Amino acid sequence: MKGMLQITALTILLPIYALAYETMYERTAVGEIEVKEIPHRVALETAIQKDYFAGDNNMFRTLFRYIRSNDLAMTVPVEAEMKPGKMRFFVGGKDAAKKITSRDGVAVREMQRITVVSIGIRGSYSKTRFQRYEQKLKVWLMENKEFEAISRPYGVYWNSPMVPGIFKRSEIHVVIRKKDSAGESKKKPEKRTDDPDES
Repeated sequence: MKGMLQITALTILLPIYALAYETMYERTAVGEIEVKEIPHRVALETAIQKDYFAGDNNMFRTLFRYIRSNDLAMTVPVEAEMKPGKMRFFVGGKDAAKKITSRDGVAVREMQRITVVSIGIRGSYSKTRFQRYEQKLKVWLMENKEFEAISRPYGVYWNSPMVPGIFKRSEIHVVIRKKDSAGESKKKPEKRTDDPDES
């Protein structure tokens, strides 16, 4: 009974906590694959030499210390590249006028508007789950030949490390462009400058 009450309380409170943060773009529903536009944004990025999932939350802590020391509000989502590992927070609208610089292992980057194909996921943030849904996007790209990938898949994470796995939401994005009728690639949209089923 106690366990059920705890789960009920979390179910009610977690969406409220999520609303406390500015959202940089719309979520993709769990289990859906969609093409969507990601707007221009200013990123705070840190990196490690090894695989993202071997980072032990060190990148999250680095970025969190940076926003706290610069009095910046937390926003969602957090983005992550896999190999080598990179993590990005984003500067929200109310902090846009603040002058911030790259320091303490954090690079400030402008990221231009892009078009992505996205898949929505529920469940813990694991390498196994990422690879499972990455494969679903590869199948989608093979079936939708009017699009081509122009980036590696990257993770989009909507919840903090403290949220229980069954409540976590995430996505995988691949930056894409549309081909013309002759199969040639059209001028690609702006892209980044760098190259759950429950289980």
